[in-house]
Amino acid sequence: MTPAEMHHQCGNRLRREGRTGEALAQLQTAARLQPENPLILLNLGSALLDLGQAPQAAEVLAGALRLVPTMPEAQNILGCALLGAGRTTEARTHLTEALRLRPGYAAAQDNLGRVCRAQGRMAEALQHFQLALAGSPSPAVHSNYLLASNYADGVAPLELVARHREWDALHGHHHRSRQRPGIAPLGGRRLRIGYVSPDFCQHAVAFVIAPVLATHVRSRVEIFCYHSQSGRDAVTAHLRTITEHWRDIVSLDDEAAAALIRNDGIDILVDLAGHTKGNRLLVFARQPAPVQLTWLGYPNTTGLTAMDGRITDSVCVPPGDDARHGPERLIRLPGVFCCYQPPPDLPPAVPPGRPASPQFTFCSFSNLAKVSDATIAVWAQILRQRPNARLLLKSPGAGDPSVQEYIRNQFVAHGAEARSVQFNGEALPMRQHLELYHGCDLALDPFPYNGTTTTCEALLMGVPVVTLAGATHVSRVGTSFLTCLGLSEWVAATPADYIRIALRLADDGPRLVELRTRLRPWLLASPLGQAETFTRNLEAAWDYFIRRQIRPLPEIAGHGA
Repeated sequence: MTPAEMHHQCGNRLRREGRTGEALAQLQTAARLQPENPLILLNLGSALLDLGQAPQAAEVLAGALRLVPTMPEAQNILGCALLGAGRTTEARTHLTEALRLRPGYAAAQDNLGRVCRAQGRMAEALQHFQLALAGSPSPAVHSNYLLASNYADGVAPLELVARHREWDALHGHHHRSRQRPGIAPLGGRRLRIGYVSPDFCQHAVAFVIAPVLATHVRSRVEIFCYHSQSGRDAVTAHLRTITEHWRDIVSLDDEAAAALIRNDGIDILVDLAGHTKGNRLLVFARQPAPVQLTWLGYPNTTGLTAMDGRITDSVCVPPGDDARHGPERLIRLPGVFCCYQPPPDLPPAVPPGRPASPQFTFCSFSNLAKVSDATIAVWAQILRQRPNARLLLKSPGAGDPSVQEYIRNQFVAHGAEARSVQFNGEALPMRQHLELYHGCDLALDPFPYNGTTTTCEALLMGVPVVTLAGATHVSRVGTSFLTCLGLSEWVAATPADYIRIALRLADDGPRLVELRTRLRPWLLASPLGQAETFTRNLEAAWDYFIRRQIRPLPEIAGHGA
């Protein structure tokens, strides 16, 4: 075996063990020793992609393809890397080529679905996911299909629940343990809470869970974080400093991860991913903890009968026929289902000497997958009635000219002028990202999949948000946040109402000037901005049903602010 191959094989072994950082060093050495070996370059590119270094991965994988252009695996993985780098049109080209080289290639179909979702082409995305499922009915592909279903127009709530239950029937239910651990007596010990997520990194989930981890009362609860992906960054490092027990489980299969959780004696295991990328729902299917809940990272049911409860609030899911929302028991926290903590490097809502905006600017900073056909139809009507205004869409991938043309054509089909729709696809540092709101006047919430972090950021920067109340959690997040701030007058009941509210606000210049300085303190003083109070309510929920050794009940009494 040559030295290059020795490093290559060592790198592959370390990748399988989840030691991707160490694997990368070995694969880089192998590539230096044998730069013309396409398999080494393929595995090096894959390791870079695992670590979240998509642009570097794309460069390496392009080199592998120059050596062997007919390798479908390289076309597929290069497509993934380009998607991660926001170059969606190029990604689509390579994935289409992978399918030409290998008809029925399920992985390429799945990735094409992800590309179409990122471009806002939801009908096409669902078709690709269905084709991928036909070729490879894996849990991960099936989860991608379910995630896309949340973005799509016209999918009835009961149909969404049925699709999620099917996932459990096919992949999860048969893993249920016959020896689920019971709740050990607390005595004088602390309650053990385990959070499971692939997103303990630069991700919206991490920004919401961080203040909860920081404000848990350590005399009462003992915190375990189970991280299920290879990527590490400064956010990961920070979360480790505020977590008592950190477990990397990316290299563990579902059975081994479940065994680790049982051995840790977790009382309440909390899923923070749902059906998003990198989820470990099959660990939850094995029931390694007495109580299992889903929260935060996915705005719908998991479909798992092994999941005891789902955390929400009484606005996102009003009390009523809870069975329509999935098999989990609903736990409605008082006030709101999550909290928001601003980033440390926060720009002022109104910069000194801010000039009057030369053009009224509506905006949406949500990802393009949320900009549904129904959303575009309503936003186009707003632009038609305000012809001198513009709409700024800021999102990863929005800088792609072909994506811009596709979205502009949709607006034009509904009567808006093409020039009124503008785009920003830059990956900016957080402060610069927030400073873009200085040039925005009114944020428009997409539907049926509302914004979450983007809504908080707009309000933080003094920009009002108009939302449309739907029938499910995913379409009522905006309603929950605005109600929490006492701003329910910006919540529309119908599309026509949405247009009316947006135009009325746009015409009230003095009100918009006033709100620019008032929205931030209102947000921070509201239950949404009070991390400590929120965490006490969360702990009260844990305590309520653990000490009674029963499953979660629909309503949990809360602590006052």
